[in-house]
Amino acid sequence: MNTFRVTLAQINPTVGDIAGNIDLLLRAAAQAQREQAQMVVFPELSLTGYPPGDLLDEAAFNARVADGLERVLAATRATPGLCWVIGAPTPRSGPGKRLENSLLVVRDGSVVLRYAKQLLPTYDVFDERRHFEPGPDLARVLRLGGTQIGFLICEDGWNDAGSDYAVNPFTRLADASPDFVVSINASPSNVGKREQRHRLFAAASRRHGLPLLYVNQIGGHDQLVFDGASFAVCPTAGVVFEAPRFSESISTLQWDGGRFLAADGGPLPAVDAAGLPVMEFYRRQIVLGVRDYARRCGFSRVVVGSSGGIDSALTLALAAEALGPENVVAITMPSRFSTPGSVSDSARLCSNLGIELVEHPIHDIVSQFEAAFAAAFATPLQGIALENLQARVRGTVLMEYSNSHGHLLLTTGNKSEISVGYCTLYGDTNGGLGLIGDLYKTEVFALCRHLNRCAGRDLIPASIIDKEPSAELAPGQRDSDSLPPYPLLDRILKHLIEGERLASDERAEVDAAYARLLADAGGRTLIATIRRLVARNEYKRRQAPPILRLRARAFGSGRQMPIAARYD
Repeated sequence: MNTFRVTLAQINPTVGDIAGNIDLLLRAAAQAQREQAQMVVFPELSLTGYPPGDLLDEAAFNARVADGLERVLAATRATPGLCWVIGAPTPRSGPGKRLENSLLVVRDGSVVLRYAKQLLPTYDVFDERRHFEPGPDLARVLRLGGTQIGFLICEDGWNDAGSDYAVNPFTRLADASPDFVVSINASPSNVGKREQRHRLFAAASRRHGLPLLYVNQIGGHDQLVFDGASFAVCPTAGVVFEAPRFSESISTLQWDGGRFLAADGGPLPAVDAAGLPVMEFYRRQIVLGVRDYARRCGFSRVVVGSSGGIDSALTLALAAEALGPENVVAITMPSRFSTPGSVSDSARLCSNLGIELVEHPIHDIVSQFEAAFAAAFATPLQGIALENLQARVRGTVLMEYSNSHGHLLLTTGNKSEISVGYCTLYGDTNGGLGLIGDLYKTEVFALCRHLNRCAGRDLIPASIIDKEPSAELAPGQRDSDSLPPYPLLDRILKHLIEGERLASDERAEVDAAYARLLADAGGRTLIATIRRLVARNEYKRRQAPPILRLRARAFGSGRQMPIAARYD
């Protein structure tokens, strides 16, 4: 059995930045050559970044891709003997789509192997069939010296149970009997996803007797965050190596004697099966997501409306960690209905975080709107219209600041409130990105407490965490006036929105609570009310800013519910 050295290049490509992505390839390939690797493996669509979306429909973009491939081919001549495994869209002829999602092995200026992805996901956040044609049902293997290597692309390895597609590329590849398999991936992260990958690929490795290298990208791309966590798996030992999560990594492994070893031939460090606690996962996912979103969109600073409530407090704390407190501005905008704590708690929070806080009262502006409305329409502005006006004035102030100072406005809505429409269009929904929009309200509280534990102090003041939630848009207003208690609401929403996508332990708890409600007339009425609220407010959710995806059932582009429809 020959020794073979392979480098796993877990990089952070930018969608559409062909030149920048090639620079990432060049640096990783140079390191692989220094470490005497025979192969360097990059993620799926590493040339373009994933997902490129409808850029693939633009002739100019595809021309840049073609030029980029030529540049990569030329660059491989500077690393003689080193195979580069890259992902790129490639043209095809015949009926169907014009492109394939391809894996290319390039060496010494030539393409030595090409494999087209067979299974194209069209669920949740994925829509690959929109642009790509499935590749043929065949295995591609490459012999390098005495080592034979097989290849897969992401989804091709997820159907070994045979439940989602009629074709199972893993079986076909096993028939070719490679020594090990290389899978290139752009696998978005959500809570529980790392463990799901490990279970699925460890089971496939055992079933087919095939060791496998799984190389994933990292980085935030619009609503999606990729966590990296590339790994190696063996049939008997399971996952034997894992690259860092949420950071770029270049790792060289040695294949020798039918197993993966460290680059120096020594044993690999043990892999922690437990992974990250849920709240720490949320923290890292959001921090990476907002950091990359701001960077890729050309923003270095952000602004957040600080109400003194828990949602804005958590948003500010996460933004400060991601971008640095010096790049975050908070604006508190008290009205005549605001409690004294809305300002004092904001001040204490921002002092703890090292964030600049600006006070911009809105009561005079609101009064002018009220007077003008009454004069024009001969009726007073009151009730929900007056409540929403305050939110929209605040949203306008924040957008004025964003336009004037060049800050990205972060919206602060959570999943519970967005789901049932407990938010104001063109008010607190204003912004360019939602950091906590895939967190239920109960998770917002839990994550705040987690941040405080990690800091070893009350980074987010206890007065904010402990106060009863309120929009403070009317005298004595409390969220509980309009909504059931958040622990109850969140269980109903999890059942309605995520259902079978919930993790098994969470699903068991949610299903039990839901069954108890169904057994009671009042519970059935409450479920029907929440279901109507979710349906009625789909139009609001559709107009909200992008939301960083955290959970298995995406709450952004992955949720495609009709607006004009009946739900009963």
